[in-house]
Amino acid sequence: MSSSPKVSVLVAVYNASPWLAECLDSLLRQTLSDIQVVCIDDCSTDDSLQILRDYAGRDPRIEVVSLDSNHGQAYARNVGLSRVKAPLVCFLDADDWFSPDALQQAAQVFDDDDEADCVLFRLMMVTPSGSHPYQMEPFDVLTGREAFLQSIDWRIHGVYMVRTGIHRRYPYDDTCRSYSDDNTTRLHYYVSRHVRCCQGVYFYRQLPTSTSHQVSVRRFEYLRANESMKRQLLDLRVPEAVLCQWETIRMLVLVDVYMFYHRHGRQLPADERRWGLSEMKRVWQTIEVSRLDKTKTSKFGYRHCSSWCLFRLQEWLYFTLRGIIGAVRAAGR
Repeated sequence: MSSSPKVSVLVAVYNASPWLAECLDSLLRQTLSDIQVVCIDDCSTDDSLQILRDYAGRDPRIEVVSLDSNHGQAYARNVGLSRVKAPLVCFLDADDWFSPDALQQAAQVFDDDDEADCVLFRLMMVTPSGSHPYQMEPFDVLTGREAFLQSIDWRIHGVYMVRTGIHRRYPYDDTCRSYSDDNTTRLHYYVSRHVRCCQGVYFYRQLPTSTSHQVSVRRFEYLRANESMKRQLLDLRVPEAVLCQWETIRMLVLVDVYMFYHRHGRQLPADERRWGLSEMKRVWQTIEVSRLDKTKTSKFGYRHCSSWCLFRLQEWLYFTLRGIIGAVRAAGR
């Protein structure tokens, strides 16, 4: 590897031994060979670290960092970011893989457009039953603000290559172990001049063990991650319209998290259940009602309500009725 590679790739690893070889092989087979691969082992308890060291011993483009304790993906990626040598950087999760031309395709877009600051890969969702592309309206170029607005509800995804200077200004948000790294994507988009796409493919493996598929107290971290995003938007002095959109998202996420609590709260230990309920109440108290989009937060189930007790009663009735209707429809099939 040259002293100044063209692209650096961050690979955060935690107990990924079943998939790690496929991930690393996809990087070593890239048509763009001038790359740096920074692998950060987040204190794995399986043989992931040994696999990483074996690959590093065979290819000098791979660097391995071993953390002494487990911190989470965002923290691990930030450790890797401090070692990046290339002007362009992206991530690859340890259970995912790239098409052979992915890095070259993305880097070419930067070469063709001096104002491109983020370039999205084509995202292929892989499940045990097959694969399908991420559903996204095609686009040629977006401004940073346009991309940010579309990332609020993930009309565009968050798998991309970015200029290293931007990433260093806005490292991964490690406020929470889960969810808060999404904030980084949105900030990168917001400060970009141009956001573009390429034809290189990122294969995203959807695993049932991911946080979004588990009954875990970490689901409540989604609320804190959204609070962190709001603080960063305020620091950026974004327009009021953007703040209103984000406050509406915070309210909708609160309802979504309450649905999780309604359906699965009893599966959590009592102390975690109480903490989750207190977190929802705390966030409910911080919602700025004047900034909410009434077209999205005025119908039953989505209203802020005048008191916490009324809000809880609304949510209990709403999700109970939804459960009954769903059961009746299932029985009628």
